[in-house]
Amino acid sequence: MMGFILSVSYFLLSVVTLLDCNGGSGVSAQLNDDVLGLIVFKLDLYDPFSSLASWNEDDDNPCTWRFVQCNPVTGRVNGVLLDGLGLSGKIGRGLEKLQYLKVLSLSHNNITGSISPALALTDKSLERLNLSHNSFSGVIPTSLVNMSSIRFLDFSENLLSGPVPDNLFDNCFSLHYLSLAGNMFEGPIPSTLSRCSLLNGLNISSNHFSGNPEFLNGIWSKKRLRTLDLSNNAFSGSVPDGISALHHLKEILLQDNQFSGPLPTDIGFCLHLKRLDFGDNLFIGALPESLQRLSSLTFLRVSNNMLTGEFPEWISKMNSLEYIELSSNGFTGTLPSSIGNLKSLNYLSLSNNKLTGNIPMSLVSCTRLSVIRLRGNIFGGSIPEGLFGLGLEEVDISHNELKDSIPLGSSKLFETLLTLDLSKNNLQGNIPAEMGLLSNLRYLNLSWNNLQSRMPPKLGFLLNLTVIDLRNTALYGSIPGDICDSGSLRILQLDGNLLNGSIPEDIGNCTSLSLLSLSHNNLSGPIPKSMSKLNKLQILKLEFNELSGEIPQELGRLENLLAANISYNQLTGRLPDGSIFPELDKSSLQGNLGLCSPLLLGPCKMNVPKPLVLDPYAYNNQMGDHRRRNESSIPSKSHHHTFLGISAIISILAALLIIFGIIVISILNVSARRKLMFVENALESMCTSSSGSRSPSRGKFILFDSQSSSDWISNPESLLNKASEIGEGVFGTVYKISLGSEGRTLAIKRLVTSNVIQYLEDFDREVRVLGKARHPNLIALKGYYWTPEMQLLVTEYETNGSLQTQLHERLPSTPPLSWGNRFKILMGIAKGLAYLHHSFGSPIIHYSIKPSNILLDENFNPKISDFGLTRLLRKMDKHVMSNRFQSALGYVAPELACQSLRVNEKCDIYGFGVMILELVTGRRPVEYGEDNVVILTDHVKVLLEQGNVLDCVDPSMSEYPEDEVLPVLKLAMVCTSQIPSSRPSMSEVVQILQVIKAPIPHSMEVF
Repeated sequence: MMGFILSVSYFLLSVVTLLDCNGGSGVSAQLNDDVLGLIVFKLDLYDPFSSLASWNEDDDNPCTWRFVQCNPVTGRVNGVLLDGLGLSGKIGRGLEKLQYLKVLSLSHNNITGSISPALALTDKSLERLNLSHNSFSGVIPTSLVNMSSIRFLDFSENLLSGPVPDNLFDNCFSLHYLSLAGNMFEGPIPSTLSRCSLLNGLNISSNHFSGNPEFLNGIWSKKRLRTLDLSNNAFSGSVPDGISALHHLKEILLQDNQFSGPLPTDIGFCLHLKRLDFGDNLFIGALPESLQRLSSLTFLRVSNNMLTGEFPEWISKMNSLEYIELSSNGFTGTLPSSIGNLKSLNYLSLSNNKLTGNIPMSLVSCTRLSVIRLRGNIFGGSIPEGLFGLGLEEVDISHNELKDSIPLGSSKLFETLLTLDLSKNNLQGNIPAEMGLLSNLRYLNLSWNNLQSRMPPKLGFLLNLTVIDLRNTALYGSIPGDICDSGSLRILQLDGNLLNGSIPEDIGNCTSLSLLSLSHNNLSGPIPKSMSKLNKLQILKLEFNELSGEIPQELGRLENLLAANISYNQLTGRLPDGSIFPELDKSSLQGNLGLCSPLLLGPCKMNVPKPLVLDPYAYNNQMGDHRRRNESSIPSKSHHHTFLGISAIISILAALLIIFGIIVISILNVSARRKLMFVENALESMCTSSSGSRSPSRGKFILFDSQSSSDWISNPESLLNKASEIGEGVFGTVYKISLGSEGRTLAIKRLVTSNVIQYLEDFDREVRVLGKARHPNLIALKGYYWTPEMQLLVTEYETNGSLQTQLHERLPSTPPLSWGNRFKILMGIAKGLAYLHHSFGSPIIHYSIKPSNILLDENFNPKISDFGLTRLLRKMDKHVMSNRFQSALGYVAPELACQSLRVNEKCDIYGFGVMILELVTGRRPVEYGEDNVVILTDHVKVLLEQGNVLDCVDPSMSEYPEDEVLPVLKLAMVCTSQIPSSRPSMSEVVQILQVIKAPIPHSMEVF
């Protein structure tokens, strides 16, 4: 029906156009032009909230319609304002009938397609065109050159690309404001822009514009210009002088480019300037002295350049300054006491320079100051008295040479302070007890000082505190039991102090902890069982203490634990069976003489000794039992004997003979079983051949969680006949099937038969190893079916399909993945891989991390599939291997192509890094164009080096936090390093992602 209406409307539009061309027009026909044009325009749009319901084609005129404005004298439409209505679709031809349209505003919708050249047909009257915050793509049509009446033009935050037509501004004599920000335009700025003599606002930020800033010479001639934003592009070269001609300029933003040379010396003659941002460039030299003339300037940022010279004393004359950011340069000298004259100052950042001297007492006069960052300088002396009397929100004076004590805080500071970092100084004296009154404090770092103090009391009362870092501060006394009363603490680091006593049982209240580090102290007593309640704990460091007793077996419940170190204590007994403890290496265990581990030499002390019994009927444990028995029977070396007794020698020889006999018998048993199976198969084959018809193979169908696992299926094909095929990969074909009377839905993978393990016992053993891999982010293996001719694996079935489908094959009606879901998917995959790499005796390496092997449940939680299949297909032939690499093009780590390199879990980390890029950009790892091939890793690397990496973010994501996306992209670059040893472990990846999701100041220092 809609298609019929659309056809009729276009027919009527053509008829009316034809009548106009032949002179057949009347008053009613002219009025109906507006109705017809808007109805045809509406038909190309999808209106989810029925905002345009009042637009009725039966009305005589549209002046009563919502969001439509008419001239009260002529009754003709002069304004269409549809901002923020959630519209989608495209711009059709209807608007060309609105001959008196002055304002067209469609911002903050989701309209797609290219910008219609028909918009230029309204050029006789259109004054304001706003298409910002949509999804328009393609290039700017050259027909817009004729829009001589346009005053306001905003194409920002779309997907427009290509160069801007050089003649676009040939007739821009009326243009007052132009914004092309947030697109993908490239190339130089059109030279015709200098003809826009009335321009007062220009914003071309966040594009790929490049070239030398020669066009600025033309910009400097625009006497009316008030705002200029060229930020986040790729401009290079020196900024020319001449900016002083812009007498009305209020805002100039050039940050995040590659501008070099000195700052323009005449910048200070733009006397109305309020905001100046030249940060993140390559500027050199000193700050121009003309800046001191800018009495109206409120925002000054030149951070992350290569500026030098002494910190200017005249900056204190700029009385309107509220924000000063001069960090990461090479400024020297002292901070003048006149800095206190800046009464409006709210933000002061001078970090990572070479400033010396004392922090001036006059800063206390800056009563509006909320953020002070002086990190990484050479400031000495003491922290000014009274500074902590201000209503500060963040104080970072770390990495200096400050001494004396920490000042007492005021009641005002207790209510406002969020971050306090005084680390890596020479501070002394007690930690003020008032620390416990900082009710909003989130981050506390006093590490690497010489405070020689007890821990401040009542820290557990701070409900928002997430990080406590008091490493190497000469703390003494015991750990207070109430330190975790708030329940919000994520990181607790007390390493390298003089703490004694036991670890409080109340440590179990720290349920939010992800990092607990108490190493290099004098702690004694047992490890409390309550630590098993820390189900979010990922890193545990208890080394170099005097802890004793057995490690509580309950710690094996810590499923998220990725790293632990308990070395150099007095611990005894066996390690917990679960979590990461069975896989700890020697360096994490050594120094505990009574600890039971095959990695450690010396005696093993158990509180309850358990006798070792040799079971001659055991199938799998014969070797291990005899080995343990033999080890326990060998006497320790004595300091008073230089040779063994005859009885000891006889015992050793007897034990060796027993072990040798068991090995021989085991080998013979295995050989006999395999020969028997071969004979049985041969006899069955002979009987089948002689009968002239083949009988169905018999095999065992086992479900691990079912009591009916011993059922026999006479015909394996019948199982798959009832199933529906849902996918095919290198390892086999996947089917969906419902089993049992309850209709339980499962997935079944029929493995390729090439070089599969040929013996049921071996296959059963390997599958059960994989079946023990239980993790929320792994597809659970439910069972298997085995015959020599057919092998099936039974797994969970997930309703949302694969990540491949969600990223690259979704239907238009399916909404794109949000950033929240994408990050959830990344975190889940990382945790699943970390479990595979770190939770087994030998790591389970996936070898094929790619979106088609990531399944999603109903809540978009990821489940890794196909893990460990290389254990079942140990000797895949060249054809299968070749197909495997071709199907994973772009994900395969470079070392897999070199047989001489040792392949390990770093291969999975490379594939995970590629998947990060794919999730963030929405692009495939390798894309083929007409003339070139785009490798995603190389593409993102170039953008990252250019400072434009956010340009590659998937445009289908309407919103995303830049402070999460940028570090995630950097993590991907580290994971895809060409050198395997340079890639992090998956446990480190998980920790990094945790920090990215909940950022903390200077988070990299807490490890």
